[in-house]
Amino acid sequence: MRITVTVFAGGEGSRIGGNKPLRMLAGLTLLDRAAAQALQWSNRFAVSVRSEAQLGGRGLVPIIDDPDVEGPLGGLISALRFARAEQADAVLTIPADMPFLPPDLGERLKAELAGCEAAIASSGGHLHPVCGLWRTSALDQIAGYLESGRRSLRGFAETIGFRVVEWPDRPIDPFFNINSAQDLADAERLLGG
Repeated sequence: MRITVTVFAGGEGSRIGGNKPLRMLAGLTLLDRAAAQALQWSNRFAVSVRSEAQLGGRGLVPIIDDPDVEGPLGGLISALRFARAEQADAVLTIPADMPFLPPDLGERLKAELAGCEAAIASSGGHLHPVCGLWRTSALDQIAGYLESGRRSLRGFAETIGFRVVEWPDRPIDPFFNINSAQDLADAERLLGG
């Protein structure tokens, strides 16, 4: 199975004062950390942003979020288009603000993809739709989903059919995400910085 990876980095990050992907964590930006994570699953990856300025001048491949669809769903649409153009079978999506993603994320999601359109990560009983493996064929169902008026990743996953892949949330939840200055400080502490 040919997989591309897309890092979601298009959010405003208003709760952390803006420009979240370029916030520093233990000497690296969150975006640089996410790019390093992406490379462990595929050498074909892109960063989903609202504008190239969000990359902070990094030489990463940008894909612009669908301007007509706000939030992560706009990023997924662009990610699926990118994956299809790369002749990939599926796209693995990860956010820029989860620095502890499990190394086996891509492998375990791929193992559960048979017979459905998506495999979504979960920990502690909480679904993390931004961490999912989506077949590029799911792009064919986007228009119908948008016509329903819904805009959530979870809702789209429910529409196309998905499997949940569970990870333990102890001692550290691998899907811990950074939304505030306190979260950033907590992540720094967890990294021993």
